[in-house]
Amino acid sequence: MSPLLPKQCVLVVDDSPENIELLSEVLRDDYRVRVATSGEKALKIVYSDEPPDLILLDIMMPGISGLEICRRLKANPDRRRIPIIFVTAMSSTEDEQRGLDTGAVDYITKPISPPIVKARVRTHLALYDQSRELERMVRQRTLELLTTRQQIIRRLGRAAEFKDNETGNHVLRMSHYARLIALAHGLGEEAANIIFNTAPMHDIGKIGIPDAILLKPGKLDAAEWQVMHQHPIMGAEIIGKHDNELLETARIIALTHHEKWDGSGYPQQLAGEAIPLEGRIVAIADVFDALVSVRPYKAAVSLEAALQYFDEQTGRHFDPTLIAAFKSALPEILRIKEIYADENGALTDLEFHIKEIYDHKDNPQGYPAIIASTESGL
Repeated sequence: MSPLLPKQCVLVVDDSPENIELLSEVLRDDYRVRVATSGEKALKIVYSDEPPDLILLDIMMPGISGLEICRRLKANPDRRRIPIIFVTAMSSTEDEQRGLDTGAVDYITKPISPPIVKARVRTHLALYDQSRELERMVRQRTLELLTTRQQIIRRLGRAAEFKDNETGNHVLRMSHYARLIALAHGLGEEAANIIFNTAPMHDIGKIGIPDAILLKPGKLDAAEWQVMHQHPIMGAEIIGKHDNELLETARIIALTHHEKWDGSGYPQQLAGEAIPLEGRIVAIADVFDALVSVRPYKAAVSLEAALQYFDEQTGRHFDPTLIAAFKSALPEILRIKEIYADENGALTDLEFHIKEIYDHKDNPQGYPAIIASTESGL
């Protein structure tokens, strides 16, 4: 074993001090050995911040038996992968079968043979290392795929805005607003982050709208509005149906973010809770940013006027419960609005994250100084 790597830890659990001493003597040259003389002490060690890499476990002990310890650990997702080898005087075939059925990876009978103990421990630790490495690689690959999907979604969201009259920072502002509303509504971090990462695709369907309509400086006539009302359907078709939760959420948001609580929205005239929650959340975030932002065809309205509009539209355009969540999250939403203001320029995603961190009230130096000091070192 490389001297640069810490020794693997083996937990020896036995109510007999003699057996503990014997097994410790066999293993201590190659491994860190921890010991427990009862099931209670063993569980405390296993559930600590530094669990063992393998457990040698006696079956017949006072209090909690070895079989019960094994059952509890195998029922715990955080600890079930730790290999358990029973070391016991119970030597019948039925005893061995019972131990293996409980979840142990091996079964050694007493009196022990030191070479056999060493060989079995070495083998199962090697298998455990391989299993953990495979899990790490799967997690890394899954994260890479998720990150790639997120970046594609954000880039497509930005692509839609290059064709529109809207500003480049709109999609990132409203995505943050949607996440904050979701959290205030009681959704967990994972669900809120899925909405955050898919909201940028809400208007991707505008790619399919003719420029003569999309970029028209004046008001649209009835026929032109009929075409414009097709962009949610186009967006859903561009994204397509997927089993993947991230892409399916993006499709749902693209299709439903113009539906209204009272059924007067488009394209499907859905009403109430028939509108998917993600679409209802993004509708609030999208409209709020549109109201309080300057566009080529309009001035920004005041916060007071925007809030008055939301009060008037609660129960009509917007879900009343989500409006309550929006108002609860408003202080943080306004902070995001200032951080990602259009006058700061169209920042990259990385710069957005840096800016959000360093413009926080706890950092008096602020974003410009951080960026300036970073650029001066390039």
